[in-house]
Amino acid sequence: MDLSKPTHIQELLKDAIDTAMSYGEFRDLVSELAKKDGTTGPEQSEAYKKYTTLNDRRMKRWDKTLRISDDRLEAIRDFDEKVYWLVITESWCGDAAPSLPVMNRIAEINGNIEFRIILRSDYPEIMDLFLTEGKQSIPKLIVLDQDYTVISTWGPLPTKAAEIAAAYKAKNGVLTADFKEELQQWFNADKGKDILGDLVDLLTLKEVGDRS
Repeated sequence: MDLSKPTHIQELLKDAIDTAMSYGEFRDLVSELAKKDGTTGPEQSEAYKKYTTLNDRRMKRWDKTLRISDDRLEAIRDFDEKVYWLVITESWCGDAAPSLPVMNRIAEINGNIEFRIILRSDYPEIMDLFLTEGKQSIPKLIVLDQDYTVISTWGPLPTKAAEIAAAYKAKNGVLTADFKEELQQWFNADKGKDILGDLVDLLTLKEVGDRS
């Protein structure tokens, strides 16, 4: 399916953006769920409730500690096209915890970027349009122009993290809970640089992962 052609897909995306949450609303939702031992989506498992609580703490930390270098700030500020950044996620999604605060900070720096968030469980038809290797992997960022035409996508992992995950899966067959915890530690050590690099590449229309 060619997502660049005007179809009902643009109407779906427009409706999603119109009803989507701001980052602040999403943070409030996650915090409230964490207080009530809850989670988003139909699967109200103890694991998802635990991850929601962890993500609330992690996003609070990322919001406070994220730093952006001067060269990245300049690249973000130079972007002069109006776009929507629509992210598909859930409160329990561990890979979203480091990514969404970076996206939000970029949108705060450049008012041309309207950052909005939807839940995968609320928008299955949209999620199925943006699968990763046939899977409903999240977070998934969809970049749209003002006509709701898809420009590019990103996710669920930044370049280097995706390479680490792929190598582990090739060796072990699956991504274990222990590996996922190790990956969170890698995110902490990386301090958002890999995510930020990918997202700045999206703004400058460079191929994601090309940092030359």
